[in-house]
Amino acid sequence: MAAELPSKLKPAARVAGQKQDVWSIINEAAAASPKQPIVNMGQGFFGYNPPPFIINAAKDALNRVDCNQYSPTKGRPRLKKAIADAYTPFWSHKLDPDTEVTITTGANEGMLSAFMAFIEPGDEVIIFEPFFDQYISNIEMPGGKIVYVPLSPPRDGATRTCSSAEWTVDFEKLEKAITPKTKMVVINTPHNPVGKVFSKEELQRIGDICVKNEIIILSDEVYDRLYYVPFTRIATLSPEIERLTLTVGSAGKNFYATGWRVGWLMGPPHLIKYVSAAHTRICYSSVSPLQEACAVGWLSFLSFFPL
Repeated sequence: MAAELPSKLKPAARVAGQKQDVWSIINEAAAASPKQPIVNMGQGFFGYNPPPFIINAAKDALNRVDCNQYSPTKGRPRLKKAIADAYTPFWSHKLDPDTEVTITTGANEGMLSAFMAFIEPGDEVIIFEPFFDQYISNIEMPGGKIVYVPLSPPRDGATRTCSSAEWTVDFEKLEKAITPKTKMVVINTPHNPVGKVFSKEELQRIGDICVKNEIIILSDEVYDRLYYVPFTRIATLSPEIERLTLTVGSAGKNFYATGWRVGWLMGPPHLIKYVSAAHTRICYSSVSPLQEACAVGWLSFLSFFPL
């Protein structure tokens, strides 16, 4: 049993009360299994490398002086412009890479930066359960309180194989969950772990509720290139919804490079500037050569799918 720490050496409550994360438990159990190899169906990482041209771009970047030094805190201009160009077709206007895009050290740190930027102790954040487990620690770190709203499976879901689209939002419970302390709603589409792609109608209702109550929307869209049904980005539904929305993206999911830890947030300047400020205080800047390689990845994408 670990020795009790003297009172002056005790950790802060924000970390002392956190339990072991589910991934550590799963990975330790998998490593201890007598049957090997174990296929991990839980985490969103890949069993193969990024495309060779992206790996070569990372190698080339390592030979450049500027790519071995600090990048701008908001991200390398080439990568921000490539992301803005790639996502502009979905928006109602051309995204400004300088004010509407910020690069983070993975999508997870980007979400932490968003919570650190806007959540004060006691503020409430609504998440739909089941959910990506990192939301808990990220929200609790700045003192936020999590409010759970369930995604409901079909009534006979225990007796048959059902589509993820059959999981539904209980809008009555969502509206009842909102209080004067509600600061943010987190959406994850395509959803981890259910796989549900929220419909345009569902997103419109969520967006309208947030507009009515002046609630920030954090839309975790890291799986935005992995879907088989029509996919809607909530920020694109109306100017009123866009004004409240931060959209999260991930190079790890787009380019099969989860270990590179390159992510981004997109949103209106009045939100992005505070996410950037929080990111600067958490990480300062993100990994330079891997940002450059991701820029090459997006530029290649744009060459195949021109605007």
